[in-house]
Amino acid sequence: MSVAAISAIRIAAAHDGEAELVVTLRHGNGSTSDVILGHVAASELLRSCDTTNPDELLGVGFEKVRDAMLVSSNRYQ
Repeated sequence: MSVAAISAIRIAAAHDGEAELVVTLRHGNGSTSDVILGHVAASELLRSCDTTNPDELLGVGFEKVRDAMLVSSNRYQ
């Protein structure tokens, strides 16, 4: 079971004009935190969840978010 899961999603404009996906994670203790995903990480998260609709990401565990962020980061290696 995931320690945290996506409880809300919104689209925001990045400083470079590209869209970012802001996901709110709800943790097991009830607290929340926002994670900002750039284009590559957001695309990877959607792909790994087999969807093109951000609303379908609600309830997805933090592990998928973490893995998408790793894919985005590793693209520079």
